[in-house]
Amino acid sequence: MKELLDLFLVFAKIGGFTFGGGYAMLPVLQREVVESRKWATNEELMDYYAIGQCTPGIIAVNTATFIGNKRKGALGGVIATLGCVTPSIIIIMLIAALIKQFAEIVWVQHALAGIRVAVCVLVFDTVLKLAKKSLKDVVTYLIFAAVILLTLFTDLPAVLWVISAAVIGIAYKLITERAKQNKGKEEAK
Repeated sequence: MKELLDLFLVFAKIGGFTFGGGYAMLPVLQREVVESRKWATNEELMDYYAIGQCTPGIIAVNTATFIGNKRKGALGGVIATLGCVTPSIIIIMLIAALIKQFAEIVWVQHALAGIRVAVCVLVFDTVLKLAKKSLKDVVTYLIFAAVILLTLFTDLPAVLWVISAAVIGIAYKLITERAKQNKGKEEAK
């Protein structure tokens, strides 16, 4: 029961104090889930994040569900998900009730502009950290470059690039494993 409460509170903290959506949550997820609590490795977090991007729903919520499920099964997934979304639901309900009164206030507009800039920096920082851990060889650099170019110059959905990169990664791994096996067989002769 304590671990379920811990899952809820950690993801409530992440959901309540991270602005900018799923991408902006990644540094907080990394710190809380990987570094502080050791609930997942960096590689697992990146995998959850990638899968979360390919599945319907909000990336951060999907990631919370995966981590909760890893820790405490289906119930853990539900609890972590509830923790992640509860603060947002409360905040959105408050904002919806008050938006008309505050939307036109100049300092609120400036505050939101500042938050948007900070979120861009957080996303950029996350991209750099992920790139350092993900770009390991020529093939991964080529996939990275191709996805950047295709994303910038086409309007096709991002999920298409994620799935394509997964297929290329699988094919590359199968080809290199087969080449190693063949080389091992030839050396054994």
